[in-house]
Amino acid sequence: MGQRLLQLEQWVTSLVASKKVPFGKRWVITPVSGDASFRRYFRLTNEDRSWILVDAPPEKEDSTSFVEVARTWLDSGIPVPEVIHVDFSQGFMLLEDFGDSLLFGELSAQSVDGLYTAAMDALLAIQHVGNGGLPQYDEPLLRREMSLFTEWFIGQLLKRQLCEKEQKMLDDLFAVLVSSALEQPVVTVHRDFHSRNLMCLAEGRLGIIDFQDAVAGPITYDLVSLLKDCYVAWPSEQVVGWVSAYRIKAQQRGVLDKSVTDAAFLRWFDFMGLQRHIKVLGIFSRLDIRDGKAAYLEDIPRVLSYVLEGLHRYSEQYAECAAVERWLREQIVPSMKKLDCFKDVQL
Repeated sequence: MGQRLLQLEQWVTSLVASKKVPFGKRWVITPVSGDASFRRYFRLTNEDRSWILVDAPPEKEDSTSFVEVARTWLDSGIPVPEVIHVDFSQGFMLLEDFGDSLLFGELSAQSVDGLYTAAMDALLAIQHVGNGGLPQYDEPLLRREMSLFTEWFIGQLLKRQLCEKEQKMLDDLFAVLVSSALEQPVVTVHRDFHSRNLMCLAEGRLGIIDFQDAVAGPITYDLVSLLKDCYVAWPSEQVVGWVSAYRIKAQQRGVLDKSVTDAAFLRWFDFMGLQRHIKVLGIFSRLDIRDGKAAYLEDIPRVLSYVLEGLHRYSEQYAECAAVERWLREQIVPSMKKLDCFKDVQL
C-alpha cells in the first residue's frame, strides 16, 4: 500500500472516530481514476452510500481554489459536488459522489443535440456567476499557455528547433489570437468544460467537476472546450450551428451584447479554439514525456486537425493563419509521421 493511500485511510478513520460523517464501521476505499494533474480519486462506500475521496498532494495541487469555487458555485445553484470535509494540510477532500456516468460515454449522433443543449445551458449558468476574486485570463497567461506548444510539442516531442523566421511566424499568429481573446466579454470560465468533466446525473441533469482552475476570461473559451472537445469530434457544420444557437441564448440572457454578430462570435470562437488547441498540443506532449501518460498521444491528431481547420477557415483573411497552416502541413505533419505513434495518421 502506498504511503499516500495509507494516510488517506487514516484520515477516513479519524473522520469515523469523530462521527463527522456516517460511514459506519464497514467501509471500503477503491480507486476510481487519476487525471491529467497529480490528483487521484477514490470511492468510499459503506452498506448503502458512497462518497468520493480526493488525494491532491499539497505540494503539487492547490485544493483551496477547488473548495472556494465549489462552495461559491453550489451556493449559486451550479450542480457541482458538495465539499463535505477537507484537510488542506494533507491535501485530502471528501466530496459528494456524482457516480461514473461521464457525458463522454453517453454521446452519440442521436443524443448529442440534447446533451449539448443541456451542457450549454449549464455553461450559461456558470457565466452568470460573479467572477470577482478569480484570476484573470490575461495576456501573460494566454501567451504562457501557447508557449507549451513550442517547448513540448515542437521541441520535446518532435525534436525540432525553431528558426528565427518560424518563431516570428508563430509570434505573429499568437498576437492575433491574444487580441481576439482580450476583446471578448469577460465571464466566469471553468477552463476545462468538456465531456470528461461533465457527469450525467438523475433526471437528465448534468453535474460539473474539475473546476479548480476557474478564471475570469473570454466568453467563448468554455464553449470551445465543449464543442471542439479534445476527446470527441463532430462535423464542422454541426459545430457552427451550435455556436450560433449559443450566441442567441447568451444574448437573450444578457451575457452577450445584442450587437455581436454571428460572424464576429464565430471568429472569436474559432480563434479561441486555436489558442486552446495550440496549448493542448503542448500539454498532451508534456503528459507523455514528463508524466509517462502516453495515452494522451492518441488525441494529438484530433487536436491538430482542429488547429488546421481553424487556420484554414481564416487563411484568406489573415496572412498569419495562412502562413502557419502551410508550415504545419509542409513541415510539422511530416515530422510527426516519422514517429511510430503517428506514422499512419491522416491529416
